[in-house]
Amino acid sequence: MATQRERRARTRQALLDAAADLFAGRGVEGASVDAIAEAADRTSGAVYDHFGSKDGLLFALLEGWVDDVAAVTGAELTTATSLEERMGVMWRNVVDPVVGDGRWIALEHELWSYAARNEEARRYLARRYRAVWDAVGEGVAEWVDGADEVGPALIGLLLGLEMMRRVDPDAVTDDLAITALCGVVSGSNRKAAP
Repeated sequence: MATQRERRARTRQALLDAAADLFAGRGVEGASVDAIAEAADRTSGAVYDHFGSKDGLLFALLEGWVDDVAAVTGAELTTATSLEERMGVMWRNVVDPVVGDGRWIALEHELWSYAARNEEARRYLARRYRAVWDAVGEGVAEWVDGADEVGPALIGLLLGLEMMRRVDPDAVTDDLAITALCGVVSGSNRKAAP
């Protein structure tokens, strides 16, 4: 017989799985709490109990995937020795991640659109990206002197290239993406001329 903790964990996972499918298929605004609960064979009260709101469910879903991708990326970066290899690791883990069934990046794009219309989502996204930018800047500064403030440009380019590849897979090859990412990092340590 399952313990209460095990039942809660199964309910939480069922809600996350249902939300991932519905958010990907209908968008955040098109997936109601009731539809998510029904798809998970749970009640809407379970959504509120576990996540507080639909936004809380969205944020929990993304955090789990982003944490998983960050762990895989971090592990792969430890063996990369050149800037090209490092940018290749970052690119591959965004364009073809081994976790999240490829849904997390689509949901990331959906969150941008949702955040443009929802202040709470915008604040959440801004906090999350600031932390990512800082972490990326610190990591890149270890590879390239003076590149500690490259985080926003690197992440923006990385996600923008992924979006363009999603729209037209032939338009953004791996080589093009890695070259562009290396260019941002290499160019970031140049001081502006007086």
